[in-house]
Amino acid sequence: MRRTLPLFLLMIITKVALPPVYAQKPPIVIQVRDALDAKDYAAAAKALAAERAASGITPAYIEAVSWMGRGYMAAKNYDRADHYAAETRKLVLDAVKRRKLDAEPSLPLALGASIEVQAQVLDARGQKAEAVSFLQQEVKTWHATSIRARVQKNLNLISLKGRPAPALDVHEYLGDKPPALATLKGRKVLLFFWAHWCADCKAMSGSVARLARENPHLVVIGPTQPYGYAAEGMEAPRAEEIKYIEQVRQRYYKTIPGLTVPVSEENFKLWGASTTPTVAVIDARGMVSLYHPGRMSYEELLPYVRD
Repeated sequence: MRRTLPLFLLMIITKVALPPVYAQKPPIVIQVRDALDAKDYAAAAKALAAERAASGITPAYIEAVSWMGRGYMAAKNYDRADHYAAETRKLVLDAVKRRKLDAEPSLPLALGASIEVQAQVLDARGQKAEAVSFLQQEVKTWHATSIRARVQKNLNLISLKGRPAPALDVHEYLGDKPPALATLKGRKVLLFFWAHWCADCKAMSGSVARLARENPHLVVIGPTQPYGYAAEGMEAPRAEEIKYIEQVRQRYYKTIPGLTVPVSEENFKLWGASTTPTVAVIDARGMVSLYHPGRMSYEELLPYVRD
């Protein structure tokens, strides 16, 4: 019998606006985020202190601490951002001595955020080489966990542009067989990572289709992957989910000329596509000219793909 995925897991996998996702977060995370949104850092710190006194160091508390790092990073207060990122990391590493990182959602979210902030601080301080080295080591350390793609995304953001494009796994696919990237030298390639649940991906499909029509030498590849569930968040075996993904492809993406669709979790991890859509452009030399997690408009993409 099918089962609906647990709410916390569905939230992490889908980023769908369940009603409302924000309200499903641990209360301390909501308190800290609300205070940070108001730029009231003292209130955020006070909420953390009260939570620790009342409940101790829980995964929810650690996730809330990680938001302090993100809040200070957004404010460009690099010293405080680094302080909270380091504290988050210490708390997570202590916690995973007693449990697996992915045993529940807060610890991987917190650790991923701390790694992200620490790398961003290094980069903002002009220490790009150190940031790259740090992220490369973190990818190796957490290779077998749920945060691999997130860490790879941050590494790609600061180091992938101007470098040779990583390969794609094209062994499993929907529709026509995708070409290997190595065979496409001399042509520009648009990679459009999408997920069957992703509303932004569907909204972007029209722009991708227009770009492909107007630039006939452009190769468009749309990697996707299974997530363990199909329609309405119902758990599904891989084969059944692949059938559902094909239905989504036919409904939303068939109008993109020449689109091929490799199906592989490894592609998402290697390309750091923890955000969907993730968009990349490979130039005629096989070098990455654009790497962008998140939705892009036709106008934003056109300069990169124009013949």
